[in-house]
Amino acid sequence: MPLHPANDILGIKSDKLKGKKIVLGVTGSIAATETVKLARELIRHGADVIPVMTKSAQEIIGVKSLHFATGHMPITEISGDVEHVMYCGAREEKADALLIAPATGNTISKIACGIDDTPVTTFATTAIGTGIPVMIVPAMHESMYRHAILQENIKKLEHLGIHIIQPRFAEHKAKFPDIDEIVAHTIRILGKNDYQNKRVLVIGGASVEYIDEMRVITNLSTGKMSVALANEAFYRGAEVMMYAGRMEVPVPGYLPTKRFDTVENLLELTKKINYDYIFVPAALSDFYVEPVKGKIPSDKEITLHLKPLPKVIRHLRERTRGKIIGFKAEPDCSDAVLFEKAFKVIKSTGIDGVCANTFANVGKDHGEILYINSRGEMTKIKGTKEEIAQKIFDRVLLL
Repeated sequence: MPLHPANDILGIKSDKLKGKKIVLGVTGSIAATETVKLARELIRHGADVIPVMTKSAQEIIGVKSLHFATGHMPITEISGDVEHVMYCGAREEKADALLIAPATGNTISKIACGIDDTPVTTFATTAIGTGIPVMIVPAMHESMYRHAILQENIKKLEHLGIHIIQPRFAEHKAKFPDIDEIVAHTIRILGKNDYQNKRVLVIGGASVEYIDEMRVITNLSTGKMSVALANEAFYRGAEVMMYAGRMEVPVPGYLPTKRFDTVENLLELTKKINYDYIFVPAALSDFYVEPVKGKIPSDKEITLHLKPLPKVIRHLRERTRGKIIGFKAEPDCSDAVLFEKAFKVIKSTGIDGVCANTFANVGKDHGEILYINSRGEMTKIKGTKEEIAQKIFDRVLLL
């Protein structure tokens, strides 16, 4: 029997959900229209998605739509196959998680009260009893979400260990979060959590130094590597903070972020820090000029006097005992030369590792780096930014 076309996209983005079976419970919120995209994105990260629908959900999105999206005919009623036990019962072949997205206020309150009169609530009762991870994504009008009894029921579910993925508030509605945010939480909950209870700071993007009130000196940086690192820390259970300079890519909304512009601004942000791991892929200025008020006229030649700035890496080392991983970019050179320059940074600053690459890798989605630790051990890592970030975290854990 030929595979369903949904398998054509299986794992094309990552293998972070490879081998994971996720039951997707869909209830009667208008946000049910987003579940085709959600299911497909979970599949792109390697998941096998089994859809379950309430009758109300079927009035908003067709059964055929989710059949197309997942390759599985949605479960719309409990039959003699006892589907809730098949996927969420105490069986060896059970699902890895139940994701109810979207979840109406009605469904949330029923689950909190142990009522299972729809396929989705019956799956929830069974999953909770079995101990399968349950994730709930509320979506409704904000006034409904703020109802005191609903809030009590949400807290009751959280007390039971159910993960509530917070809605996005806009236009007086508790809206469905971005698809990427739901997927990120799913990866985090089903991941290996080897950085759980660890605090991770990622400093990314480029700093700027003002020439006048309109012009700046800056460095080339897209911020892609810093976002990939922060995401990887989040996926692996860490408490993540990102300090972001000028970025060409957006920072996901689920990553707490503070902004900086100048190196002086960043030094102020990092006066008091308490992190287990600090990654510094930021392209930070080495020089500044005394800025001019207003705007320098553009009809004549000017000379800029560059003055050296403090090294942020040294500043960080003086303020924390946490593990610090620096990043270094050099002109095209051999691995031996790159290693020598990177290891010199480790020895002179006392940091714990350096990820070094050449200018040819800057801004590219694929590339390679040399990871060097304080023992002088070197590993060459190739791949996408996301694959490189994953392998960096694997190695840093061994420090």
